[in-house]
Amino acid sequence: MSAPESRSPAVQIPQAVHSRRWVILAVLLFSLIVVVLDTSILYVAMKTIAQPPPTGLGATQSQLQWAINSYTLVFAGLLFTSGLVGDRLGRKKTLIFGMLTFGIGSLLSAISGSSGELIAFRALMGFGAAFVMPSTLAIIANVFDRDERPKAIGIWTGTVGFAIALGPIVGGVLLQHFWWGSVFLINVPIVVIGVVAMAALVPDSKDPLPGRLDPVGVLLSVIGLVLLAYGIIKGGQLADFTAPVSWVTIVTGVAVLGGWVLHEHRSDHPAFNIAYFRDRRFSASVVAIGFVFFGLVGVTFFSVFYIQSVRGYTPLQTGLLMLPLAAAQMTFAPRARLVVARFGARAVCATGLALDAIAFLGFLLLGTTTPIWVLEVVFFLMGTATAHVMPPATVMIMSSLPREKAGSASAVNNTFRQVGGALGVAVLGSLLSTVYHSRIDSHLAAVPDLSENLRRTAGESVETTLAVAQELGSAGRALVQPAHDAFVHAMHVTATVSAGVAALGAIVTLVFLPRHTPEEPPAREQEKVSARSEG
Repeated sequence: MSAPESRSPAVQIPQAVHSRRWVILAVLLFSLIVVVLDTSILYVAMKTIAQPPPTGLGATQSQLQWAINSYTLVFAGLLFTSGLVGDRLGRKKTLIFGMLTFGIGSLLSAISGSSGELIAFRALMGFGAAFVMPSTLAIIANVFDRDERPKAIGIWTGTVGFAIALGPIVGGVLLQHFWWGSVFLINVPIVVIGVVAMAALVPDSKDPLPGRLDPVGVLLSVIGLVLLAYGIIKGGQLADFTAPVSWVTIVTGVAVLGGWVLHEHRSDHPAFNIAYFRDRRFSASVVAIGFVFFGLVGVTFFSVFYIQSVRGYTPLQTGLLMLPLAAAQMTFAPRARLVVARFGARAVCATGLALDAIAFLGFLLLGTTTPIWVLEVVFFLMGTATAHVMPPATVMIMSSLPREKAGSASAVNNTFRQVGGALGVAVLGSLLSTVYHSRIDSHLAAVPDLSENLRRTAGESVETTLAVAQELGSAGRALVQPAHDAFVHAMHVTATVSAGVAALGAIVTLVFLPRHTPEEPPAREQEKVSARSEG
C-alpha cells in the first residue's frame, strides 16, 4: 500500500468544508431520516388504507403488498446506478434531485384516489430515495477525514436504525389524528427544508477521473437487481418460491447479474471494478451487512403482526414498543468505533452477529400471554447487535475504496442492505405463512359450512383467519385461540431459522473479515487493483 505522502492531493478536504462538517452531517441525516422512515411507516397504515372510502382506499391485501413492494423494488434496483451517477455528475446534485423527486412522490401518494395510483406514486418515491441514500454516505466520506469518519458513519448507521423504528411511531400518531394520507404528506415540508439546507451548506464532489460511461454495465446491473428483487418479493407474496413467476425471475436475475460481472471483468472502462470484490475486507463487509439486515428487517416485519394481531396492541402502541430497538442503535452505533479500536473490526462484527442470533432465539420465549417486557429485552438486544455490525462493516467498505469512488462504495453498501432486507421479508415471511397454514388448516377444516375457497383464504395468515372468524360470528370464536397459537408456533420456527442465518454470518465474518480497518487507498488505487487482476 502506498505511503500517505504518495496519495493524490484530491483526497485533501478543503478547510471551509472541514470546519462545517458536523453541520453538513446534520443536514444529511435530516434527509436520511425521511427516506428511511418511509420504508416502515406504511406498515401501521395498512389496515386504515384497506377500509372503504372515505376512510381509506378499499385496498385489497395484494394491493397493500404492492404499495410496500413497489417502493422497495425500485429503491433496491436503482441504488447501484444512482451511486455511479453521483460519482460522475456530482453527489450534491444527485442528492437534491433525489430529495425533490421523493417529495413530489410523497405529495402525489398523499392525494392518491385509488390503490393503483398509490402503488405508482410509491414507486416514484422509491426512485427518488435511491438517489438520496448513496449520496449521503458518499458525501460523508468526502467531508470527514479518516480519523473522524468512523464516528460519522456510526452516527449515520444509528440514524438508519432509529428511522426504521421511528416509522411505526410516527405513523401511529398521525393516524390517531389525521387521515391515511398524512403518513406521506408529512414528508413534503421536511423535503423542502432539507433541500434549502443542502443547497446552502453541502459541498459538491465527484470522481475527477470517472473515465468513459458504461451504459451496458449500468443497464445489466439495473435489470439484474430488479429481476432478483421482484422474484424475492413475489415469492414472499405468494408464500411459495417454487412458483414459476418467483423462481424463474430469480434465476433470470442471477443470470443477468452473472452476465454483468462477466461484462465488467472484461470491460476496459467498467462501471464498477469487479476486482474490488476480491478484497476480502470489502466482500466480507457487504456480506455481513446483508446478513444483519436479513434478520433485522425480516424479524421486525413479523414482530409487528405478533404485537398487533396476537397481542392486540394499537399501531401507536406497536411503534412505542419498538423504541428499545431504536434506542439501542442510537446509543451504541456512534460508539462502536471505540469497541473496534480496542478489539478489532472482525471480533466486533462477529460478536454482533452472534448477539443477533441470541436475540432471535429470544422469540422462543414469547407466547400469547408472555409479559411484554420480554419482547422489549429482545428488541434491545437486536438493536445493540445491529449497532456493532453496521458501523465497522460500513467503515471497512468505505475505506477499501478510494474516496473518489465513494458513491459506488455507498451504493454497494445500501444495495446489500436493501436486498438483504427484501430477502429477509420474503424468505422469513414465506416460511411463516407455510408453517402457520399447516397448523391452522385442521382447525379450519373442523368449522362447519366453511367453503373450500373461504378456507383457503382464511389459512393465508393470522389476519385473514381472524377476519373470517369475525364474519362467522359465534361459530368463528373457536378459531381465535388456535390462530394465535399457530402464529406463535410459526414465529418460533421462523425465529430459529433467523438465528441460524445470523450465526452463519458470524462465522463468515470471523473467517474472512480482517481484524483492523484498512488504510484509505490512494486516489488511483483502483487502477493498480485493476492492473493486478488483469496480470
